[in-house]
Amino acid sequence: QVQLVESGGGLVQPGGSLRLSCVASGFTFSSYTMRWYRQAPGKEREWVATIITTGDTRTYLASVKGRFTISRDNAKNTVYLQMNSLKPEDTAVYYCNARGAYDRTNEYWGQGTLVTVSE
Repeated sequence: QVQLVESGGGLVQPGGSLRLSCVASGFTFSSYTMRWYRQAPGKEREWVATIITTGDTRTYLASVKGRFTISRDNAKNTVYLQMNSLKPEDTAVYYCNARGAYDRTNEYWGQGTLVTVSE
C-alpha cells in the first residue's frame, strides 16, 4: 500500500509562511527522488521543487527560488516544503511526488494540500 500524505496547507496572508509535509509509506523512500508540484485553480499542474535521494542537490521553479526550500528526512520518510514570503499567485493545491531514482518509471502522487494566500 503506497501512500503519500501531504499536510500543512491552509490560509495565510501575503508575506506569510507555511511548511508543507509529505509522509511516505509503502516504498523505499530513500531511493526515490522527491518533488513538489502545484496546481492553481483553472491552470495546469506545474513543477515547483526537486530534491534527490541524499538531499544534497535541490532545484526550484524560478518564481519560488529564494522563497521556498525543499528538504527531506529519510529516517522519517518525509519531504518538506518551507514556503516563505508567500504571494497570492502561490495559491494552489500542492502535491507531493515520488520517482524512483534508479527506476524512473515508478512514480507516486499524494492527494494534495490546499494553500491559499489572501488577505
